[in-house]
Amino acid sequence: MADRLAMTPAVPPSGLLAQQLAMPSRVDEITDRLVTAIAIGEYLPGARLPVERDIAAALGVGRMTVRAALARLVERGLLETRRGRGGGSYVVDQWPESSTDSVRRTLAVRLGELRDRCDAIARLHGAVCRAAADARTAADVAGLRAALEEYRSAESGLAAQQADSRLHLAIMDAAHNDVLKQVLVDLEASISIGAPAHLWGEPTNMREMELRSLHEHEELIDAIADGRADDADSVARAHLGIDFELISTAMRRAGLLTE
Repeated sequence: MADRLAMTPAVPPSGLLAQQLAMPSRVDEITDRLVTAIAIGEYLPGARLPVERDIAAALGVGRMTVRAALARLVERGLLETRRGRGGGSYVVDQWPESSTDSVRRTLAVRLGELRDRCDAIARLHGAVCRAAADARTAADVAGLRAALEEYRSAESGLAAQQADSRLHLAIMDAAHNDVLKQVLVDLEASISIGAPAHLWGEPTNMREMELRSLHEHEELIDAIADGRADDADSVARAHLGIDFELISTAMRRAGLLTE
């Protein structure tokens, strides 16, 4: 009997067991998410990623999972680890062809959700800008114009992305509504682990997007400064449509969209 059992071939797993075995590990999922975050411009070359603890909290996983995923990105040449003061994980390459499969897997399961969340963010930005137009002070307007000039003079890429973040945070502060600001920040964080930084796209169309944003920023700040709440709402909602445009561009490059 023992010999007969020893000769019996192993039965391959089937049904739910097979599905569970085929599922990607949590490290695989987080690796894909971080690769995608870099590819679509949540973090640009030269940017430092948040510390492991913050990434883990943003993605709802353990620090060891994040650590393993970051190590894979270093192996792929997307990140480098710097030691000492100012050390951390820095982006060195944005979207090599080796990242395309990860981008495809990450975005394929989130198309409908991303569209709805981007729409909600645009509408909330409109509400924030409307509130800013109603509540702005002279000091707020001065701060907004200074932030606009910072964006105008920023170099393309990471510096412009950071200046954009400061400008949008100044608009939120000018609304003088902490609850509305927190709701918006939390919703943005559900799209981008780099929030409040906005997606910045790829180098091929980055400068065109930055110049378009500059024009829209000028219109937006003028509307807020003049107290034109309807115009501020409308311009802000149109401006935030850039986020989903950049996601759609990434989907086309990854082969998920053909239009």
